[in-house]
Amino acid sequence: MTGSDNKRYIQHIDGVPFKLKSPFDFSFLSKYGRVFKVFDDQDSGNICFGVQSGGGKRYFVKFAGAPAEQYTGDIEGAVGRLAAAVPVYRDLAHPALIRLVDAEEIGGGFAIVFDWVDAVCMHRMYPLDCLKFKTISSEARLRIFGDILDFHAHVAAMGYVAVDFYEGSIMYDFAREKTVICDIDFYKNTKAYGSSFLWGHMDCMSPEERTDGVLIDEISNVYAMGATAFALFADGDRSREAWTLSDARYAVVKKAVSDTRGERQGSIRQLMAEWESATDSMKFSADIKERTRI
Repeated sequence: MTGSDNKRYIQHIDGVPFKLKSPFDFSFLSKYGRVFKVFDDQDSGNICFGVQSGGGKRYFVKFAGAPAEQYTGDIEGAVGRLAAAVPVYRDLAHPALIRLVDAEEIGGGFAIVFDWVDAVCMHRMYPLDCLKFKTISSEARLRIFGDILDFHAHVAAMGYVAVDFYEGSIMYDFAREKTVICDIDFYKNTKAYGSSFLWGHMDCMSPEERTDGVLIDEISNVYAMGATAFALFADGDRSREAWTLSDARYAVVKKAVSDTRGERQGSIRQLMAEWESATDSMKFSADIKERTRI
């Protein structure tokens, strides 16, 4: 292990290097298996590990309790937030959600263990993943968006509100052609209020989520779904020129991202219904072929 002048430490586990503010004992990870990958750039206070058991099973371990290099808050807060996320994953279990395997106090902190998925993340934080994600076909993107809508309709039905959903929560497994949603730690089944300090990505946050003391609800989540559609089908650009699907579907998601709450769809289910009825498959196929030819 070596240190640097700016207090960044490079530590190794099972031959894999990663950054910390100061040394930390991660020997407890051997309980889960041998580390083959480390994700150390999160600003949430968590450090994540890919581990492989002796039997060949792979897991994704999210741990709070160590001095993460990018984190500026208190470690106890990070531990508490991660522990509080466990019932969220249990309550919102869904075919598109990463599967929770175990959770426990360990190593002086808290760990959540998920199944490992060989998937690429949509967010630009992971440049190579992001580039590969951009190669996904329009038909596959439609399935991904459908899965995201279905999951968030389930979220609403369970009495939850999505908080901090953004491109980094979306992954795609090419081999299985499967959407994987992750990182839903901050979803709430109690009242949630907007804040200028709220966790989240500004592009996906409704105006009320960025306003102190304003209630966040399912209509706020409609905005996030509309923003996600623009990320999937227009690379985040909300102009008609950048949109790669039909005019009818553009109108649906443009409505969803209205700054005025009363102009948005009243629920995720309503957004789903309008999206599905906006264009028939034959028109959509012709639209895709024409845009691909151009």
